[in-house]
Amino acid sequence: MKKYSVKFWIIFWIIAVALLASWFLFWEIKNRGIRLANVAIDYLPLKYDEKDKYKNVINIADYLLKDGKERTFLVLLQNNMELRPGGGYIGTFGILKIENGRVKEIQTHDLSNFDARIPNIEKPPYPMEETLSIKYWKLRDSNYSPDFIENAKKAEYFYKLGEGQEELDGTIAITANVLLTALEVIGPIQIEGYPGTYDSENAIMALEYQVEKGYIDQDVEKGERKSIMNELAEEIADRVSDLSISQKLKLFKVIVGDLDKKDIQLYFKDAELQKIVEKANWGGAVDESWNKDYLMVVDANLGAFKSDYYIKRSMDYNVDLSGDIPKANLKITYNHTATQKDWMTRDYLTYVRMYVPDGAWLKKHPGLENPQFGEEFGKKYFGFIVETPIGTSRTVEFQYDLPKELKSDSYDLKIQKQAGVNDIPVKIKVKGTSGNEKEYNTNLNSDIILSELELRN
Repeated sequence: MKKYSVKFWIIFWIIAVALLASWFLFWEIKNRGIRLANVAIDYLPLKYDEKDKYKNVINIADYLLKDGKERTFLVLLQNNMELRPGGGYIGTFGILKIENGRVKEIQTHDLSNFDARIPNIEKPPYPMEETLSIKYWKLRDSNYSPDFIENAKKAEYFYKLGEGQEELDGTIAITANVLLTALEVIGPIQIEGYPGTYDSENAIMALEYQVEKGYIDQDVEKGERKSIMNELAEEIADRVSDLSISQKLKLFKVIVGDLDKKDIQLYFKDAELQKIVEKANWGGAVDESWNKDYLMVVDANLGAFKSDYYIKRSMDYNVDLSGDIPKANLKITYNHTATQKDWMTRDYLTYVRMYVPDGAWLKKHPGLENPQFGEEFGKKYFGFIVETPIGTSRTVEFQYDLPKELKSDSYDLKIQKQAGVNDIPVKIKVKGTSGNEKEYNTNLNSDIILSELELRN
């Protein structure tokens, strides 16, 4: 069997799981017709929004299946254990070719080699040069925006600068979380001759350790240390193929959940298809049209290795509408749960940006220096470098004025989540114009809206 890199097999698993999980649906669509499939969904025992999601998937499937045309996509594998604004560090990209709903070809490229072909013409955004001594911007760091459409276009730009030859129909970004959520349905896997079990909790970490450290204790030759990837990939493919229809439906729902969480982000050049993606909120776009209160917190791990695996975040957001000027207080807590430095862990260093309504004004930021300011996507942002040593917890606080027009008896808030980081506890407290208070608690796993909250009573 031909030997591939670890990164190839990770891309293979993710694509294979996503396509196999949807396989039965794709061919039902092709055999029965898009219109009939959409009608059938209306009769399924699903919530209204779930039906819309399934119909969106059907329309995307129709695009991939129709006309017998080959379509080519740039696939960005994002390691969210090293978080970047768009989802995670891009160590590898793939070229995926699909024809009639089938994977025709997968090519993978290690970016340490490909980036060497990109001319040194683009200066990196702040603070890459200051913290990582990176003098030029390349494909591996292209996902520096919180907006996936911008990241997708930037990635293609660098791909072309590196003399990439394919004409692309779109870009797909995938985090390693997709493999973990798939294993929730497939179940734990044991590989004969190797210790331990690979499951939805430990698979990525266990594989990283096996190929970097574990093989030494097992007297495995260095040249054979990645052979487990072949065996695990075959086992996953067999397991998915053997799933019952109900299990495939469950796995399909998991993939839809990954789209909602932005662990899978889609960008298509076909304008009509992109409208479907944006309507489903699967495009990872910053909402430029939202003109009420708004918050998006975006971290960029710069030099802390794979420490995001150990970082637990939480947020407290308080809004006071009772004064002449609406005021906001945001606290972000970083809890570094690692106990010591090792081959993948360091003190956590992040460049964090807070995207807030245009017209907001930062008043206080105790303990933080050198604020950075900017405006994009119809929003204002301010950013700081924040360090959290191993085994410690740090809370950073930001006090700012909101635009006067947000002072109202009713209140609307939209919080958009960053791709690659999930399960963030968020506490929200709103004091109304009359001084009445309401509190809300949620876990940030997708974009959320608190709308028309009446605060007078």
